[in-house]
Amino acid sequence: MTTLSRRGVLAGLAALPFGNPARAARKPYALSPDGTHVSFMFDLSGIAQTGSMPIRSADVQIDTHNLQNSEVDVVLDVAKAKTRLPFARTPMLSPGVLNAEQHPTIRFSSTSVQLGPTGRISDGARITGNLTVRGVTRPITLNASLYRQAGTDEDDLDRLSIRLTGGLNRHDFGASGYPDLVQETVGLDIHAEIMRVT
Repeated sequence: MTTLSRRGVLAGLAALPFGNPARAARKPYALSPDGTHVSFMFDLSGIAQTGSMPIRSADVQIDTHNLQNSEVDVVLDVAKAKTRLPFARTPMLSPGVLNAEQHPTIRFSSTSVQLGPTGRISDGARITGNLTVRGVTRPITLNASLYRQAGTDEDDLDRLSIRLTGGLNRHDFGASGYPDLVQETVGLDIHAEIMRVT
């Protein structure tokens, strides 16, 4: 993903027109493979570790005039997940944790988008949806940011950057293996560049 300067981010937030319901219409956006990164964080024996998981498919519908009307459906490829420590990968994919053989994907489907108190995404937006891991579906809420690309015109919304952050308790999804070694909380940090489909 292109690095956004603080000034560019603020300019992008100020320029996104989210408050005109009369013009509301979802538009399809495609993910840029080179600009999309799904990262997860966990503690292994008290030491912070990171990993990544590629996206298998995504359906992104953004309404730039009424963000609450937007929808996201993303499927992750569990079998291709990687960790910084190679020896941790096999236990992670084992039946006691992600059970990749029986459940090769993780899916997130949004159900609602909530803006901050002032009605702008710069004031702290959240996206709520259903997360399915190991065949178990639970609701989850992630912090969300949406930016126009730095250096583009104010009305140029063809390319946008999304960041989603949050966490989950792996035991809620039955991924409870190695409880003495791996902490229950798993952090999520998703960066995506999306391009409007014409």
